[in-house]
Amino acid sequence: VASGLAVRHRVNGATAATCSNPECWASRLGEEAALGRGVSRGKVVVTGGGGYFGFRLGRQLVGEGLSVVLLDMNKPPGEIPDGAVFYQSDIRDYSSLYKVCEGADCIFHTASYGMSGPEQLRKEQVESINVGGTNNVINCKERSIPTLVYTSTINVVFTGKPIEDGDEASVPYVPPDVHIDHYSRTKAIAEQTVLSANGCSLKGGLLRTCVLRPCGIYGPGERRHLHRVNVERRLFSFRFGDPQARMNWVHVENLVLAHRLAAEALTLKKSCIASGQAYFINDGVSVNLFEWLTPLFEKLGHSRPMINLPVSLVYSAILVEYLHVILRPVMEVPLLFTRSEVRNIAVSHTFKIEKARQELGYCPKPYSLADSVEQYLKSRQPPSKPAFCSLSWTSRRLVLVLL
Repeated sequence: VASGLAVRHRVNGATAATCSNPECWASRLGEEAALGRGVSRGKVVVTGGGGYFGFRLGRQLVGEGLSVVLLDMNKPPGEIPDGAVFYQSDIRDYSSLYKVCEGADCIFHTASYGMSGPEQLRKEQVESINVGGTNNVINCKERSIPTLVYTSTINVVFTGKPIEDGDEASVPYVPPDVHIDHYSRTKAIAEQTVLSANGCSLKGGLLRTCVLRPCGIYGPGERRHLHRVNVERRLFSFRFGDPQARMNWVHVENLVLAHRLAAEALTLKKSCIASGQAYFINDGVSVNLFEWLTPLFEKLGHSRPMINLPVSLVYSAILVEYLHVILRPVMEVPLLFTRSEVRNIAVSHTFKIEKARQELGYCPKPYSLADSVEQYLKSRQPPSKPAFCSLSWTSRRLVLVLL
């Protein structure tokens, strides 16, 4: 964890031109900043700005004429655009965060930890980043930053029971002791903390906050979800769960759009309509995962998995989780899926985006996984042995015992 503040300036030192279009939300944010601070353009901070989504968001904001600060422990995956500055730091380091937020007009808090894989089992890190880091972001209200958009997750309301076309009014939070993974639990705590902070007094105004709840993200260059599918390693050789189970996905460009609109909806010119609100965000369609992945299967020359395993068998993942933690000091037990990942695949859970459409003006563009497959295949790691065959003999015996 980087505790110091390492600065990497924009590549050429140039500044993007301020958007002069009166319909551009960046222009409106700049106007409000000018009224409240005596500045000519808006400045925004993107936590998690070195990640896949955070960097895409920051790049888009720069293109709209905003001054952007990208904050992350990890460097961005691409060249930092003119008009942006990257700070390598940790949101758990409040003093560094406080310095970075000087003069900011909006914070997009996208940073999080523990979404999938072994990360989910690291309770202390998940808690300190997702809850502690979010508290630090909120405490930056000392800088009188008027707007905060928080990137949450649909997992805050999903318990593993089917949800069909859930909306913000019909699906309640999952009680903390019911969550089966630390990521979902801590994201729910952080989300409620962000919404509770809405309306806090600032010098010259109030803090306005809102929350976006995206589902799984896909798009060009996305590595987390497709990399874990990795058909060539046979991680999806079987289907499991309800064969008709459906879910939502969101293309990265649609998610960027939703964040821009949410920030705009926190401004006075939009009557702060998003103030204190949460919104589900997806592409507006539901899909079956295995059908949705068909372009990837076909491109790699594999047929779609037809054999269905009972969920009870797949839920042996709980035992693998325990073994992964207990035996980690002496041997590596592979964690192909966690319980929450199995649940997300095996059980239908879909959500409506009507509230985002009506209040934010969110109108997602049509995308498909096929649009991203070619780029993923070019950037993926070289094929290796199937996951099971690559295990040590001891690890293989453990997996066989569980199955």
